[in-house]
Amino acid sequence: MDFHSILFETPEDGAPSGDVAEPDFFGDLNLDQFVGEATRGFDEYNLTPFFRTVLNRESAITYRHEVMRDLDGPELLLVIQAFALAMRKTRTCLGEAQRLYYRRQKQWWFLAAATHYCQCVLAICDGLSGAGPRSRGLKRFGAWLTGHVGSGRFMKLCHDVEEVRGTLAGVRYCIHLNGSAVTVLNYDDEDDYGTFVLGIFERFKQGEVKDHSVEQKDWPEMNHVEAHILDFVAELNPLPFQLLDAFCSDQADFLDATIAAFDREIQFYIAYRSYIQLCRDAGLKFSYPVVSGATKSIRCEETFDLVLAHKLCADKVALVCNDLFLEGPERIFVVSGPNNGGKTTFARTFGQLHFLAKLGCPVPGRNSHLFLYDRLFAHFEREENTLDLRGKLQDDLMRMHAILQASTPNSIILMNEIFSSTTLADALFLCRRIIGEIMERDALCVCVTFIEELARLGPQTVSMVSEIKPDSPSVRTFRVRRRPADGRAYALSVAEQYGLTYERIKERLAS
Repeated sequence: MDFHSILFETPEDGAPSGDVAEPDFFGDLNLDQFVGEATRGFDEYNLTPFFRTVLNRESAITYRHEVMRDLDGPELLLVIQAFALAMRKTRTCLGEAQRLYYRRQKQWWFLAAATHYCQCVLAICDGLSGAGPRSRGLKRFGAWLTGHVGSGRFMKLCHDVEEVRGTLAGVRYCIHLNGSAVTVLNYDDEDDYGTFVLGIFERFKQGEVKDHSVEQKDWPEMNHVEAHILDFVAELNPLPFQLLDAFCSDQADFLDATIAAFDREIQFYIAYRSYIQLCRDAGLKFSYPVVSGATKSIRCEETFDLVLAHKLCADKVALVCNDLFLEGPERIFVVSGPNNGGKTTFARTFGQLHFLAKLGCPVPGRNSHLFLYDRLFAHFEREENTLDLRGKLQDDLMRMHAILQASTPNSIILMNEIFSSTTLADALFLCRRIIGEIMERDALCVCVTFIEELARLGPQTVSMVSEIKPDSPSVRTFRVRRRPADGRAYALSVAEQYGLTYERIKERLAS
């Protein structure tokens, strides 16, 4: 059976070649932090391009979901982890074979690499057969692997490895030391004087004693004396070393490209699973989303900002989850409420959900139905750059113009506190025009704003409000609920912060 990739269902899904540029929205959504942390400890696999490359077909996303579900089972996960460990040993031995100096030692490490490789390929073939994966990806790989193991090329490799190792294991020799002279001889049933000496001292043994011997490190490098001894052994026993020479020449490219690619790509799933495990251990829910490009009705319950959750779970701090949904003609979340109440986090969550869904990964939350967008844009507030000779308002307008030019009806646009540098009237005028453009495109959008009138522009807009504690306006609940904005929570919070409530003003006047 043909097998293409464990990550990409078809070649058209776009397996990245080389590096992949970081998307523009990564910094705004903290996805750069997510990728950096998720790939930590996986440097040898270069997983970053995979975490920056999204899928554009529903079937390709389902393909990854199936593999991830298989790996949720402990038996298959152990098979993959054992395979990865053995492949790491193979690469380590190959690295030593390239790094070391003496030819025969390089050949020995190359033989060790081939030995680990044969063992791990046979082990994962048996392991996949016994575990019975359900995903198309692992079933196809298992079927391909069965054919590969039975191929003449692999069978010859295993035979050659066993033959060379067996022949080398039969080499026995003696070393005669006389001052600085070293003589290498074939073994001829000489007595083992080491055993003889230990037998003499055994009679004086009076029980267990503390070991005062100095620990000797077994360095992989040979010194010149050891190298010469090995050369002499090869002269005395030419056949085993001739077989080793021939093996290293004939099997120079023993590592199969498909198996090497599988070893790298499967780590994408392992890395993501490892990243979210901290959140799962804290009781947070993840789900495999239903992703569709045919409907813009979306839903996710008990969802959260994945990067924020990872940090809070590491610090043993509780996290507040939120629900979100759009149905019918609804396309735009207008998020308002007091500062530091979770509005920006809500926008990031919305963007992260859709990006992770296009990666084919389980997303934060339950009962998730998400949209298969074509491009994602983020316009978050940035500090004014004095070097570009543009004011903040001009910069906001130019960035927003570029987004509207590039967006389509299938795009997602995230806007966070834009036009905060101008007057309320101007900001309201500009936001109405921009949201009007987005409504005409029928694109999905999250608009975090202090202008609550934007939530009443039409049936496409939905008001979401970050709430405070009713009896303590300065305390944020970090819950963002679907309800009309009234402005009172924001006003009360600001007044309390600056001591401008009715009671505080009366106190000061009375004094």
